[in-house]
Amino acid sequence: MSQSPPPERPVKIAAYVVGGLLALAALAVLLLPQLERVYAKGPANTGHETLGCADCHIKAPGTPRQQLQAKAQYWLGRREADAAFGHTSVGNPQCTKCHLRDSDSHPVHRFLEPRFADARADLGAQNCVSCHREHQGVRVTAPQTSCKSCHQELDVKNEPILNGPSHQQLVAQQAWTTCLGCHDFHGNHKRAAQKQFNDKYSESAVRDYLAGGASPYGHDMKFPAKKGSQ
Repeated sequence: MSQSPPPERPVKIAAYVVGGLLALAALAVLLLPQLERVYAKGPANTGHETLGCADCHIKAPGTPRQQLQAKAQYWLGRREADAAFGHTSVGNPQCTKCHLRDSDSHPVHRFLEPRFADARADLGAQNCVSCHREHQGVRVTAPQTSCKSCHQELDVKNEPILNGPSHQQLVAQQAWTTCLGCHDFHGNHKRAAQKQFNDKYSESAVRDYLAGGASPYGHDMKFPAKKGSQ
């Protein structure tokens, strides 16, 4: 007579099956492009929901072995610049690939001028990702008061505001949350800034917009963003 299998064998077989299924599921999450958002660092920022990881995260040059060798040479002081491993850091070139504009009220290259040293120190304003840090699920990550980094000494020759405090008075009052009520930071919306102070957008409307909500500036853009890499 054949002996019956030990009672623990079916449990072991079930454990192997479950383990194998979990391993296949993990591989699917890692390898299938449709599931790449599952292991992203966080939710896509507003407008980036349809982008794939490869639209911004570019593979670093060289093989993994060459990348590690280059990093070792850098750590030993035999190489001036560090080497990227896996993927290069996301920077201005990846952003301007989709957001290239012929005109911009605050182009990033302007912040490289010596007079904007404070803005570079406070905000890193010369880098797109300093104000638009990805995987936060919002539109803008910079604080609503960021204008103060450059405009503490603001001197407007021909005051445009009617029936309200002047720009100099607003600066003296440190009323930095009012700036975006009239001014579209990048100037990419087809609109004119308000002349009447009471016509400015509310601070809550601007705050909601920065967090990814509806735009108080309208939706007609001078230079619409491209839809990912082609």
